[in-house]
Amino acid sequence: MDTKPIRRSEHILQLSKEHHFSLLFCWKIRQGIQKHISPDRIIAYVKYFWDLHVIPHFAEEEQIVFLHLRDDKVGRAMSEHEELRQAFRRLKEHPDEDPIGQLSNIADKMDTHVRYEERELFPHLEKNLAKETLESIGRQIDPQTPQDNYTDEFWRK
Repeated sequence: MDTKPIRRSEHILQLSKEHHFSLLFCWKIRQGIQKHISPDRIIAYVKYFWDLHVIPHFAEEEQIVFLHLRDDKVGRAMSEHEELRQAFRRLKEHPDEDPIGQLSNIADKMDTHVRYEERELFPHLEKNLAKETLESIGRQIDPQTPQDNYTDEFWRK
């Protein structure tokens, strides 16, 4: 497996930084499950992270980046966004129905999605979008990554 860091266009680098936090989110869920933390505590974190990070991140990708190239690769990312939204809605509406299974599913789907975007979609966009388009995208993306200041660090227990 190639472990060299992926070089990313400076214009979409902020999205890659946000992806790092999403992978950390998956790790935290898995740590909570592994340490037999109450699902309610993990679900509370998932709701917090979803609202603070995932919703604005998906919005930036869908409203700023993806609209410039409509092909199968972008279509896959959009489909994965919707699958994640559905998984989150299910957890929110039915938290008592196999909460560990639902949490694992969200962590797995998010992990797979982020790795797809980083390894396949973003290189594809960098190759197929004009330099001017990438520059325009870069100007529109919020340069600040929201801080994850969640106080119940259940993953450390």
